[in-house]
Amino acid sequence: MKVTSLGHAGLFIETRYGSILCDPWFNPAYFASWFPFPSNETLDPRTFGSPDYLYLSHLHRDHFDARFLREHVSKDATVLLPDFPLDLMERELRDLGFYRFIKTNNFEPVDLDGLSVTIAALVAPTDGPLGDSGLIVDDGETRIFDQNDSRPVDLETLASFGPFDVHFLQFSGAIWFPMVYDMPEKAKHALGVKKRANQLSRALRYVRQIDASFVVPHAGPPCFLDDDLFHFNDLDRDPANIFPDQTVFLEFMRENGAENGLSMIPGSVVTFGEGTATVEHPLPEDEVHAIFSDKRAYLEGYKARKQHLIDEVKEGLPRGQVDILSSLREWFEPLLEQADLNCVGINGRVLLDLEREKVVLDFQQRRVYEYDDETSYDYLFRIDPALVEHQILHHEEDWINGLFLSCRFTATRKGAYNEYVYNFFKVLSPERLRYSEEYYAQSAPVRQLWECGNFMVQRSCPHLKADLTRFGEEKDGILTCTLHGWQFDLATGKCLTSDESRLYTRPIVERVGEETSATSQH
Repeated sequence: MKVTSLGHAGLFIETRYGSILCDPWFNPAYFASWFPFPSNETLDPRTFGSPDYLYLSHLHRDHFDARFLREHVSKDATVLLPDFPLDLMERELRDLGFYRFIKTNNFEPVDLDGLSVTIAALVAPTDGPLGDSGLIVDDGETRIFDQNDSRPVDLETLASFGPFDVHFLQFSGAIWFPMVYDMPEKAKHALGVKKRANQLSRALRYVRQIDASFVVPHAGPPCFLDDDLFHFNDLDRDPANIFPDQTVFLEFMRENGAENGLSMIPGSVVTFGEGTATVEHPLPEDEVHAIFSDKRAYLEGYKARKQHLIDEVKEGLPRGQVDILSSLREWFEPLLEQADLNCVGINGRVLLDLEREKVVLDFQQRRVYEYDDETSYDYLFRIDPALVEHQILHHEEDWINGLFLSCRFTATRKGAYNEYVYNFFKVLSPERLRYSEEYYAQSAPVRQLWECGNFMVQRSCPHLKADLTRFGEEKDGILTCTLHGWQFDLATGKCLTSDESRLYTRPIVERVGEETSATSQH
């Protein structure tokens, strides 16, 4: 088996039974905020544009590059579809001209004339744009797991498909927290330090759980070439920056006793033999090293080559073409009428500050109206109105996969993080909203308990059902789910990350050599 890195999460897998093109991303994403790092602009699409199979892990635009798929990928490729709750991906691909599909079932292997593929799908509202996935490929000699930026929780089932020869996984940030939040710089720095450490530790935990012979960090970070965002790049190994590059994670692995990391850049090819992996880079070693050791110079040169694309995107934004208030009222209010559980979850007001116009999304009264100074709010987003006009004109049903991931906004909130707020902006159609409502309606705490410190604790994390016996770390009475960093006070069960979630706990009482459980419930 031979695997070529196409940059970011892009892979071209070649086997004796056929080839698979995975997650090719070449065009800037999110209003030209994100670019692949290192650059993949010199790769020739003709060398991988006619695969036997096409796999796209999810619909985020740094994985689903519609323009590249339309212009450079053969429509005769057979698409391997993850087992997602809605057929959004298939619809988009059919619109691009693809017509051959294999609909997989979660964790069920598919035989492709000798090549075995298995897709592990995640379907919580917080997973990607209503779904994310990882790919297992087995050609009888080499077995790989392309986790990209999915966060699987059923690790026992996943491990049963091993042992794995190589594990590709995300290790870096891919979101807007805490950079866009209005808060004291000291507090923002502390949160950044914590997030960077958590994401590196989470990735290492996956490395140890999967236990592959070799590990390749990929699926990020992106780079930011616009002047407004350039400071988001981790240029000097800032401990508070959430976008560390591949060299940082490989060093982190070595510091923790894992010496099996491999470095790849766009165009690097890894060839697998019996227990071996040989990497060939498209550049001399000193030039590969310079990309990371002198990142500022590299990105400034990259920026100069791409500035015209950034300018085109900004100049093409609509301004003054939309009556934002009436458009949002017409669009959102019918959704709010149906969003019983989302509205209960948010239970407050979201203020969109659009420079000369301010719009309230009221999840208590289920109304959209103009803000006045006497109206209180719980969540505030300051956004260039042109971005909101774009969302309205194109009827973008997922504002996360566009506006919010662009990082072109600032935010303030009163209280803890509330996942319902951002999840609502993913489900801006009746179909999407129904799925979200049904998912929340069916979700309930799993009361399988385990011993943690001096407490018996619900095994399943209330956030995304992660197994806390694997991902939980307890210190001084605080349990941290390292998968996403959510924290819980074991004495009360209170979530310290989100006001809406609670953990079932009960204290263990020691009595004369025997152990009994108190009956209090949180």
